Amino acid sequence: MMQIHEIEAIKSILATPKKITIIPHRNPDGDAMGSTLGLYHILKQLQHDVVVIAPNEFPDFLAWLPESEKVLIFERSFDTCKAILEKSELIFTLDFNALHRTGDQMENVLKTLTATSVMIDHHQAPDGYATYTFSDTAYGSTCQMVYDFIHQLGLENLINKTVATCLYTGIVTDSGSFRFPKTTSATHKCVANLIEKGINNSEIHNLLFDNSSYNRLLLLGKALQNLKMLPEYKTTYITLTQDELNEFGHQKGDTEGIVNYGLSIKGIDFTAIFIEHKEEGIIKISFRSQGDFDVNQFARKHFNGGGHINAAGGKSFLNLDETIQQFIAILAEEKK
Repeated sequence: MMQIHEIEAIKSILATPKKITIIPHRNPDGDAMGSTLGLYHILKQLQHDVVVIAPNEFPDFLAWLPESEKVLIFERSFDTCKAILEKSELIFTLDFNALHRTGDQMENVLKTLTATSVMIDHHQAPDGYATYTFSDTAYGSTCQMVYDFIHQLGLENLINKTVATCLYTGIVTDSGSFRFPKTTSATHKCVANLIEKGINNSEIHNLLFDNSSYNRLLLLGKALQNLKMLPEYKTTYITLTQDELNEFGHQKGDTEGIVNYGLSIKGIDFTAIFIEHKEEGIIKISFRSQGDFDVNQFARKHFNGGGHINAAGGKSFLNLDETIQQFIAILAEEKK
């Protein structure tokens, strides 16, 4: 929970209409979009002038979220977004805790701002850029933190079906449909409350998980064909080349969740997916683990990344083959 004096300070800021900007991380997922839009719908009811600015495009499978069409994309309209940020009186950064997670261009603008800022996030090792920080790794999602933050502000009466729909989306996606270890009784109590607000939880599941294009399933098939096993390290990994992505008409969000298949094999407790991004000149990597193998530390130490104990991301500037060779060499070294 946030400190009482911090909550009181934020309450007094919100007591009169303000220009407020809410920001998710780059390549926003369900938790980033759900938390930013959930908070947006709360603050709109208090008559604030609120804008959500995402660093880059969000995936199509989240485009049904209420008023997601009003989200501005920083990389698409740089000047407009920069002007809004510079006029902001209050800035919320949700589901990330270091400004570089917004990308170089946006980070450079955010660094120059002097407005009051609030960070709400559940990742490890937060930077100290925010005026007020609500950071807690015990939470399974930022959406659940926003739910508690709304309660701390005494605004729970403003959680309507629209707000609840956004918050439920982030909780269900970041908890792996309630199966990850940080799903607690508090998570289920929160979700029960959101369902009581009238959300259609089964419809949200359909929109999130049963809304694939034909090409996305073919890409999944290709990824599973590329799955390799390293039983001596209880590890699997998947690769996808740029050519393979192009062959199946890859859209943003199409590779979401594919990494988890690598963990579904008996006796495996670590998996990774390596995705070639020719345009950015990087290999994008996602790591997942079960038990106490800390992929956050692994990603930070070896692959310019980070995240949570059991779910993290990173990147490599080597080519795909060299990255895989490096990955296997690190496993051999770690095993020693």
